[in-house]
Amino acid sequence: MTTVLEDHGFPYDVELFEEDGPVLIERGQVQTLCAAVENGNPLFWDDEVAAGLTGGPVAPLTMLSAWFRPHHWEPGAAEPLVPLALHFALKERLGLPESVVAANTLTFHDPVRPGDRLRTCQVLKSVSDVKRTQLGQGRFWVIEVRYRNQDDALVGTDTYTMFSYRTPTGADHD
Repeated sequence: MTTVLEDHGFPYDVELFEEDGPVLIERGQVQTLCAAVENGNPLFWDDEVAAGLTGGPVAPLTMLSAWFRPHHWEPGAAEPLVPLALHFALKERLGLPESVVAANTLTFHDPVRPGDRLRTCQVLKSVSDVKRTQLGQGRFWVIEVRYRNQDDALVGTDTYTMFSYRTPTGADHD
């Protein structure tokens, strides 16, 4: 069961950490990924097949979150960039240095196409009371990442259930 907490300071069901995609969706990137994983699906290589099946070229569904994975370093960035900024902000605010992804669900809507410009935001859905697991004592939270294209059409959501915790030490260890 999840509860509304006063100690984390983030609202529920509000779009936070809005971000414009750092790259224009580009067919060469799509084909580079497909080549790297030996994905020969003609949908990503053959314009006629793509036109017949989806009305034109599309990006693989699995690339959705990849468009927002920041480089660890970028010119002019004061600090290393991190994905899932809301997750890292919660970890810091609640003093929970370790974490694991307990569950992840991708939901796809409109296709992502070459030429699209995506943007994203993160929505805090829930934070649990303190729980004790074999990993340590901490909290579960659910963050929904929403992806939209330049026309404001929802192209997908990426929902993460995270468990962030403090590792037991000394007398705290069972």
